[in-house]
Amino acid sequence: MKMGMAGAASAIVPAAFAGAEEKSFSQLKRNPEVPAEKELKIALIGAGIMGTQDMNTALQHDNVSIVAVCDLYDGRLDSAKEKWGEQLFLTKDYKEILKRKDIDAVLIGTPDHWHKQISIDALNAGKHVYCEKPMVHSVDEGKAVINAWESSGKIMLIGSQGISSLGNEKAKELLAAGAIGDINYAEGFWARHSPEGAWQYNVPEDGTLKTVDWARYISNTTDRPFDPLRFFRWRNYLDYGTGMSGDLFVHLFTSLHFITNSLGPDKVSAMGGLRYWKDGREVPDVLLGMFQYPDSQQHPGFNLSLRCNFVDGTSGSTYLKIVGSKGSMDVKWDEVVVKTNKQGASDDPFMEAQAKMRGEVSDRKKILPPNEMVYKVESGYKGAHYDHFGNFFRAIRENGKVVENPVFAFRAAAPALLCNDSYFQDKFIMWDPVNMKRV
Repeated sequence: MKMGMAGAASAIVPAAFAGAEEKSFSQLKRNPEVPAEKELKIALIGAGIMGTQDMNTALQHDNVSIVAVCDLYDGRLDSAKEKWGEQLFLTKDYKEILKRKDIDAVLIGTPDHWHKQISIDALNAGKHVYCEKPMVHSVDEGKAVINAWESSGKIMLIGSQGISSLGNEKAKELLAAGAIGDINYAEGFWARHSPEGAWQYNVPEDGTLKTVDWARYISNTTDRPFDPLRFFRWRNYLDYGTGMSGDLFVHLFTSLHFITNSLGPDKVSAMGGLRYWKDGREVPDVLLGMFQYPDSQQHPGFNLSLRCNFVDGTSGSTYLKIVGSKGSMDVKWDEVVVKTNKQGASDDPFMEAQAKMRGEVSDRKKILPPNEMVYKVESGYKGAHYDHFGNFFRAIRENGKVVENPVFAFRAAAPALLCNDSYFQDKFIMWDPVNMKRV
């Protein structure tokens, strides 16, 4: 496995924290970046909220320039010129971008129902691909994307950027070193409440059939009359989006699988409901997923619980907790907190007493390690999103590899998508994580 950016290193710095117990703090650092020599020309297909964020982040890297933008709404094409220059080639037909010889890579930020086809077409056209998560709209689409990628010889990276974070890298290192023992349980939580956070995206006044290519938008799904909500708030509808699990659970699966080297769960179940955002959406705004991970060469069997709440009355929290036989890790993209439940004492008081009787244990007090260690990124860290694109561009320039390739990404997307199937079908879903197919 070749990480595009340098791995995490830690310099331990004692620090005082509030509370009775002594705690320690470690900085997470990156080594200096290697200057980029080869210029890369890129294009954006889908210039909505995430597509725009992706392009802005990509352009922070040296020797990367934008050539073209495709979107189905005139307003976004006009905005692209304002943001990135009058020289841009603009189109509503992504295939016009794929025909251009001056484009090395495309960023795909479209609604989920277009991820598969645009990715395959781009790979077949000889372009490197950065596609937003989830990689596919349904599990039935996964193998086609994988096959196209394997045949192309191109780099394809999926946009669950947390996998490239210092926090994920440190958690992986700590788990492998036995910091929390053997994993037996994990849980993740993602909360939002604000209208935009709950997918109530702005619907522009000029968003009409005159400015939106509705026919092209729905050409690969159900034929319906124009509905601006289905275009501008597409995540609320199953024809185009993948619900809370496809938008957010997939991030947690990506991080968990990276940290544990897991291939995924073999049993999926879900419950939830539409509790607050009763605006015509077809997907729940509270979702609870339960997942069973079998014993494998990568890890012992464990259970995973994921929750997502768009009715959250708090500040809106996000975390991934991994629990083991000796402690736990709270994992964020810029921080890892390790808590241990053992400080040198025996697991069995009876056996400890017997050892004392045999004179095998000294009564002399010991220096104990802290039972909480906090790892935080150093000042100036540019973030997981920046590093994710760094991995992508370096792999292209050096003919290298990325971790979140289509095989890895499908193994993260599949349980998220199956979570929807479980919810709507009201039943357990069985999955073969090795062969990546339903059972």
